[in-house]
Amino acid sequence: MLDWKKRSEEVRGRVDDSVEDVQSYLGGLWVSRALGTLLAIYLLAALVVGWYWSQEPELFPVQQNAQVAAEKAQRELVRGYTTVETLKTVASTLLDKPGGYLSNDLAPPGIWLDNMPSWEYGVLVQVRDMSRALRKDFARSQSQSTEDPNLGKAEPRFHFDNKSWALPASEAEYRLGIVSLDRYLAQLVDPTQGNAQFYARADNLNNWLGDVATRLGSLSQRLSASVGRVRLNTDLSDDQLATQANTGQVREEMIETPWLQIDNVFYEARGQAWALSHLLRAVEVDFGDVLAKKNATVSLRQIIRELEATQEPMWSPMILNGDGFGVLANHSLVMANYISRANAAILDLRTLLSQG
Repeated sequence: MLDWKKRSEEVRGRVDDSVEDVQSYLGGLWVSRALGTLLAIYLLAALVVGWYWSQEPELFPVQQNAQVAAEKAQRELVRGYTTVETLKTVASTLLDKPGGYLSNDLAPPGIWLDNMPSWEYGVLVQVRDMSRALRKDFARSQSQSTEDPNLGKAEPRFHFDNKSWALPASEAEYRLGIVSLDRYLAQLVDPTQGNAQFYARADNLNNWLGDVATRLGSLSQRLSASVGRVRLNTDLSDDQLATQANTGQVREEMIETPWLQIDNVFYEARGQAWALSHLLRAVEVDFGDVLAKKNATVSLRQIIRELEATQEPMWSPMILNGDGFGVLANHSLVMANYISRANAAILDLRTLLSQG
């Protein structure tokens, strides 16, 4: 009798242990499934948000934007206002577009994106070049004149590290640069402030266009190198006495953009073209008399048309890198075509501006 009771208790204990094990297993399984579901929802949400953040801003009407800004601030549209206001708007777009500034993000989905940060860098390059041109050319009457103090603060702000996330963050520095541009603009429209000036001259414009041509020429080479080509070394052409630092000169060299960098170069080119098309439209307004005198207005408009053609919507889910005459498209070569045509037109425009 005692043995039977003892065995019954042992069996009951084993059953209780088994039930607890099953409950523990089911509880752990439920937790695992819940965590898996939450992770899947998070990844799906990050994917959707990342897609939304990767949408490039649309082109905006330059003259209308300057007019609205002047009316809002109760300012007069003086010479140079459109150029500076356009530069402010282009820089502000980097910070205020969907997702904000992504180049220094450390968390998903921003850290997973590379196309939009490349686009942002392209825009930033043109912002930096224009802020430097304002400081050293457009706002100075001659080489010995004093630079504007507000522009002297704005340019280094925009040249701050584009990937700094704290102490200080890139966004904070760029906003301070925009504030300095606005202070310069406020003095520019104030007749009692004679120190702030904007000089629309052919030589000033030609200097900035020289920087633009250098940027576009580099982009064109990097885009064309997506398929890889053997290039003859022409670095020292037309000068028999010319030398270079690396004495081990080669007659041929292989130029090829790394496969993982092709889409980055493509979107950097789109960013530069986006920013530059707006800045050139602003220049058409403020340098209208100079361009008309040189009969160069049509040439400038053709450059803008080539750059705006690079902003056509991308229907492909990825940047294709087909061979030049292969079955698949090569988006880099198409972009290089527009950039090269714009660069060639800028060189012609500079020739017109340099003529008396």
